Amino acid sequence: MTQTPEHERKTLILTGASRGIGHATVKRFSSAGWRVITCSRQAFPEDCPWEMGEEDHIQVDLADPDDVTRSVGEMRERLKTQNSRLDALVNNAAISPKLPGGARMNTLETSIGDWKTVAQVNFYAPIMLARGLIEELKTAKGSVVNVTSIAGSSVHPFAGAAYATSKAALASLTREMAADFGPHGIRVNAISPGEIETSILSPGTEKIIPSIPLRRLGQPEEVAKAIYFLCTDASSYVSGAELHINGGQHV
Repeated sequence: MTQTPEHERKTLILTGASRGIGHATVKRFSSAGWRVITCSRQAFPEDCPWEMGEEDHIQVDLADPDDVTRSVGEMRERLKTQNSRLDALVNNAAISPKLPGGARMNTLETSIGDWKTVAQVNFYAPIMLARGLIEELKTAKGSVVNVTSIAGSSVHPFAGAAYATSKAALASLTREMAADFGPHGIRVNAISPGEIETSILSPGTEKIIPSIPLRRLGQPEEVAKAIYFLCTDASSYVSGAELHINGGQHV
């Protein structure tokens, strides 16, 4: 890992860090010398190889608005060790409930309770975190990246209706945030992954591959590289954008 003086280290707060895209993002940023504060529903696992994991991990239930508010206070306390500066916030955590057997939940089958829980985790939590940490983001002239989905722009064979509509709303929220946070020097963008090869892929995903122009699934590391791009000076004049990472599947 690149050795950077502690007072010069950039800091990332990442939700949904325990697997897939989140785990790859931790590795990408930490290899570049960033401090990574991870957030998930679970406590930090003892067998995780991430060196600073336990010290820089915050357990939070994003489905509980009160716990999100509590976690913002904890995040701000953690950031005081680095001059209360936050260089990047990546809202990666999301949930997509399924029917028994793993079938997708459509608009006729999704309970109101599930709609509300999905909206809280996938849509409300990102803006609650960004607003709660705005002073720290302003200090660093930082960047916010919201992780949307290809399911937010068309009906998907596996992603449920609540998940898809929450991601469509998050894409719209990204534009609104870019307009509102921009005058404070904060850039806000989104990445929209397609079929990424992770442990949570739905059975049957391989049938989609022939319809993807690149004829393969994406890798978590490819998504992490795009997130890193949007959090660095390489994208210093990019804001309000949604970057499609799907091998051309959206065309």
